[in-house]
Amino acid sequence: MKTFIQISTTTATKEEAQKIARYLIEQKLAACAQILGPIESTYVWKDKVETAGEWLCLIKTREALFDKVANAIKKLHPYETPEIIAVPIKQGSAQYLQWIEHSLI
Repeated sequence: MKTFIQISTTTATKEEAQKIARYLIEQKLAACAQILGPIESTYVWKDKVETAGEWLCLIKTREALFDKVANAIKKLHPYETPEIIAVPIKQGSAQYLQWIEHSLI
């Protein structure tokens, strides 16, 4: 059975998230990319606590495509170190998982 994942990344603007989402869908590297926001992120960057408004992009894909998706995000992302993390999709409806599979390269 194929393993599916959800990758998350955050961007400073909605337009940046849309650009990444559209590219991944057009290249068939993702079946779906949802954009949520604005959200507030608090984090340490270069030894300083920062707070910023961001947009969260949730990307559904196959685990085997992680490296290709990560490379695409890095190419398109303006951050020096963008968030690119994945969590496994442990369960899902058979129809939805089949739809993901048929939407990908």
